[in-house]
Amino acid sequence: MEELTLKLKEQIIEALNLEGMSPEDIDVKAPLFGDAGIGLDSIDALEIIVLLEKNYGIRLQNAAEGKAIFTSIENIAKYVNEHRTK
Repeated sequence: MEELTLKLKEQIIEALNLEGMSPEDIDVKAPLFGDAGIGLDSIDALEIIVLLEKNYGIRLQNAAEGKAIFTSIENIAKYVNEHRTK
């Protein structure tokens, strides 16, 4: 799980062009959206959805599902670990 978490951090940094940020800068429990976290927005959420589909074969069914999953890197990793097809 730790390896998956690190890989997700790296993929998100690359996909979202978070220049100057390293995986160590992202707390796995920190919120991803809003001022309290790393400050992602709805466009970033779409990029993460594409990343999960392309790299892990995960298709989210609706926005509410994504909202629950995208609360933190830790939650994304748990979801990927349980639902990946690749």
